[in-house]
Amino acid sequence: MKKRILTFGNPVYDVIMTPVLTRRERVLSGCSTNACLAVSYLGEQGILVGTVGLDYQSALTADLDHRGIQHRLFPAAQTGGFSLIYDAAGNRELTILGVAAPIPVATYGFGEVDFVLLGPILGEVGPDMVRQIRQETDAPTLLDPQGLLRGLKGEDIVHELTDAFINIAPISTIVKANELETRVITGIDPRQDPVGAVKALYSFGGKIAVTTLAEAGSIIYDGRNIVEIPPFTTNAIDPTGAGDTYAAGFMTKYLETPEDLSSVGCFASAVSSVMVENSGPDFPLSRAEADRRQAWLLSRPQKIIL
Repeated sequence: MKKRILTFGNPVYDVIMTPVLTRRERVLSGCSTNACLAVSYLGEQGILVGTVGLDYQSALTADLDHRGIQHRLFPAAQTGGFSLIYDAAGNRELTILGVAAPIPVATYGFGEVDFVLLGPILGEVGPDMVRQIRQETDAPTLLDPQGLLRGLKGEDIVHELTDAFINIAPISTIVKANELETRVITGIDPRQDPVGAVKALYSFGGKIAVTTLAEAGSIIYDGRNIVEIPPFTTNAIDPTGAGDTYAAGFMTKYLETPEDLSSVGCFASAVSSVMVENSGPDFPLSRAEADRRQAWLLSRPQKIIL
C-alpha cells in the first residue's frame, strides 16, 4: 500500500535562470509541491494543501491531477511565485512575482496519513494551523522552515528568526534547514562549524535536526549521534527544489528505517541529486534510480560522531 504524505505549503509558478539554463516561462514549483512530485515519482501518494489564485487555478489543478497528486486548494487573490537567478557559485537572487494568501485553519479531512510536511514559501503556515493538523493526525512531521524565516520589507526579501518558527519547531519531529536557514536560526555558519550548527538547530525542538550543505552533503543530529551524509556528485543544472526533494526522500526512507539515519540521509541525498540534474516538475526520478544512487553513497566511507 502506498504511503500517504500530506504536505502544507503554497504552490508557486517561478521563473528560473542559472548559468546554464534560462526558463522565462513560469514553471510549477514550491517546497511542498516539489516534495509531492518526488513522493509520487517514488511510488507513494503525495497530498498538497495550499492556496492558489484564479490566474493559475486551472493550470495547477491539471498539473497536479496529471501527476497523481491529491490536493485541497483554497482560493487566493493571486498565485505565489518568484524569479530565481543563480550565479556560478549557486547563490540565488529572489524577486517576488506574486504572494498567495495564508492557508486557512480548517478541518483538512484527509484521514490516515503516514507523514506530514510543513513546507511554507512565505509565511502561509502558522502555529494555529499546525495545532489543527495535530488534532487530526499524530503522524511524524518534517518542518522545512524556509517560509517561516523569509519575509518582505517593502519589495525586499529578508530572512530572520521568527516566533512562528520558535513555536512550530518543538512540535515537529524533524527540522530540516539549509545552510542559510541554519545560520539565520542559530547564528552559526554551518560551513565553518557544521556540528555546532546542527546541534544548535536541534536545541529549538524536534527529535532530529538536519542541515543541508548543497555540494558538501548534509549533517544529521538526533540528540545522540552526528551523522555526516556525503553528496551524490552530479552535473547540476538547476538547484531549485534540491532541499524540497531531499525532504521527500528523507520522509520516504524514514518510514522504512527510522533507526538508520545513514540510510535515510543517503536516500534523501540520492533523491535530491536527480532533481538538480533537471529543471522543472518533470524530473526523471524513480525508486529504482534512487535506490541505486543510495547504494553507491552507502558504499562510501560514512562518518558517525558519537
